[in-house]
Amino acid sequence: MGRHKIAWLPGDGIGTEVLEAARTVLDASGLEADYMPGDIGWNMWLKEGNTLPERTVELLKRSDCAFFGAVTSKPPADAMRELPARFRGKGIKYSSALIRIRQQFDLFTCLRPCKAYPGNPGNLKEGTDIVIFRENTEGIYCGAEWGRVPQEFFSVRGMERVSPNAAVSIRAITRRASQNIARAAFEHAEMHGRKKVTAVHKANVLRATDGLFLEAVRQIAQEHPKIKLEQMYIDNCCLQLVLDPLKFDIILTTNLFGDILSDLCAGLVGGLGFAPSANIGQKWALFEPAHGSAPDIAGKGIANPIAAILSAAMMADWLVEKTLALNIEAAVAAVIKEGKVRTPDMGGKSKTMDMGRAVAEKVHR
Repeated sequence: MGRHKIAWLPGDGIGTEVLEAARTVLDASGLEADYMPGDIGWNMWLKEGNTLPERTVELLKRSDCAFFGAVTSKPPADAMRELPARFRGKGIKYSSALIRIRQQFDLFTCLRPCKAYPGNPGNLKEGTDIVIFRENTEGIYCGAEWGRVPQEFFSVRGMERVSPNAAVSIRAITRRASQNIARAAFEHAEMHGRKKVTAVHKANVLRATDGLFLEAVRQIAQEHPKIKLEQMYIDNCCLQLVLDPLKFDIILTTNLFGDILSDLCAGLVGGLGFAPSANIGQKWALFEPAHGSAPDIAGKGIANPIAAILSAAMMADWLVEKTLALNIEAAVAAVIKEGKVRTPDMGGKSKTMDMGRAVAEKVHR
């Protein structure tokens, strides 16, 4: 396949540590790649007043894909309070670097596998193997919000009791984005021998937006008659996941619901330390562990790098290095099953790089 060009984005907090462990595994796997470092995240906000500098955007455009560690994200009001004085009064506004990348590069698919590897002491239900397809570019995360909305906005809707000190968010759902994520889910099901796609929604309340989402999903489902389409309300889905996650195969849903469900499912299989993630568009993708920057343990070398290592396996698979991807996942499964190396979240005392080296040794063998 030749040498791949991978944008390397450690970000904040434990991002640097887990990416170092993942790089050890990638090197052991024999992946031929040039890793191009880029600046992103909270540190850039404090240094330059921009979480995603333009030079990083240009780096991403020159790469085949990106591998990302973690980012510290804060509410805009808190971020503006921490903005250095030299940037104030210049019209600078805080925005999430990851959301900007997802929208700018149209990474409409957020793919989050949640798998219970045998031997993991954090598994709540052995055999859990769920893949979540989360629409990644719109929904309530589209960024259309207004504060201090005039009273007239509510009066015309029969909501006179709402205070004018209110805020409004727009939940934008389009047929195009809904079809894109639905198509990705059904094609994944066919390619990987999955039997069922559960479309999760709240169309009984969010009639227009989730109604359009469901309509688009049903259209795509007709193109894949061998895959069963199940429909489920978000509240019931949360209940059923806790009661019996083995009922689920692929979950297909909108942005906010997917964000919440992927963390819930991670909890079923040991926590966010076991939750890899991929953000995929038509021609470009970004891979990342689903966890955050964990400032409380950053610098201690005790973060679990398995989510980052499994994200590296997903990246190798996307780069059509499928044998390498299978080898990395098999190595992770073997280390977890042996139980000799366990980070604190697994009840052990091993360090981040202990886990990285253990997986790398299995991959090398």
